[in-house]
Amino acid sequence: MNPWANISIPPLGSRFEIPVISLTNSKTGEKEVIAKKAIYRMYVCGITPYDATHLGHAATYVTFDLINRYLRAAGAEVRYVQNITDIDDPLLVRAKRDSIDWRQLADSQIELFRNDMVELRVVPPAHYIGVVEAIPLVLDAIEMMGTSGAIYPVEADFYFKNHVDETFGSLSHLDTAQMLKIFGERGGDPKRAGKVDPMDCLVWKSQQPGEPGWDSPMGSGRPGWHIECTAIALHYLAPDSTEKNLIDIQGGGSDLIFPHHEMCRTQAKVLTNKELATCYVHAGMIGFDGEKMSKSKGNLVFVSHLIAQGVDPMAIRYALMNAHYRSDRMWNNEDLKRSQSVMQRLRLALACTQVSETDQVIAEIVLALSDDLDTPRALEAIENWIEKTLLGASGGNAGEFSRALDTLLGLAP
Repeated sequence: MNPWANISIPPLGSRFEIPVISLTNSKTGEKEVIAKKAIYRMYVCGITPYDATHLGHAATYVTFDLINRYLRAAGAEVRYVQNITDIDDPLLVRAKRDSIDWRQLADSQIELFRNDMVELRVVPPAHYIGVVEAIPLVLDAIEMMGTSGAIYPVEADFYFKNHVDETFGSLSHLDTAQMLKIFGERGGDPKRAGKVDPMDCLVWKSQQPGEPGWDSPMGSGRPGWHIECTAIALHYLAPDSTEKNLIDIQGGGSDLIFPHHEMCRTQAKVLTNKELATCYVHAGMIGFDGEKMSKSKGNLVFVSHLIAQGVDPMAIRYALMNAHYRSDRMWNNEDLKRSQSVMQRLRLALACTQVSETDQVIAEIVLALSDDLDTPRALEAIENWIEKTLLGASGGNAGEFSRALDTLLGLAP
């Protein structure tokens, strides 16, 4: 599947030092230095295309775009892969509800997502992979896990034994009761009779009447949720066999820590006997009107709707960066209005014949981003620069500053 249009990133002046970046690793709970490398491998979980793109999605993909941009600015190659869960129960339910073919629904929402990413200036992944096109990879992975005794049938479905890996649970650090509760809330079936363990997860779902299916040695069916990302990540990121871990960064929203990322890492461990990621990075949740933003609550705010209303996409991006990526926060119209005002003032300042000193501000932005993507600190430096410029300060280079904002923050004034 094709990603969206490429986003050109201007180079940062060579005189600016780019220190190694530190990110909070959800597995340890600690801020950890991402060692300097020539090549980084990053996998970020994509959307299920039955509603796209709400601000929770946008916050997540802007977060990993910032990481991507920073590592590239440091001179590294970033091999970035993102999936699309283009066959799943929620997609089929929505398609049936709306009397539309599930493939048409998926295609329409994927195209909308692509457009939103372009508007937000998110650099596309090198590989943008739908589950449907990755089914052969999923089947290969299930076959390999089966040789270790980790796969078993329940009626016509097939499950993976998470506890084959003794480290299961070391990412989320949840107790059994918490795991069972969350697993049941997030697509799992802990109470299904016939399972070896309530925490075992579905890897192959048998075809049901009126639903699509693909031929396999296990019968006609489709992949479970977690195995799709494991198979796609391992194939398209092609881990270096000489490295301790398979990839550098696995990312997504914090609601994916358990069960999704916990189970992905366990499957990868069984397949390769290696840890999936050096650093597990997760973005916080976005709420609206005092509640978590979710499809079930019907309180989603969509990027495309805001843009159709005339909202500047760069103001949306700015507003999303105004809070730290790991924080859960509420979206409100006042924050968006303020971000629109800041972007207007920024453009006004950049158009001045003389602008305030810029080298130090660029250095401050770099330093803030190197410290666990401290975007509030970076934006504060920008707003101080705007104020000084509009008050008549001089000594800076507006063109270079504008390019640096794009390079590092994805802001194109």
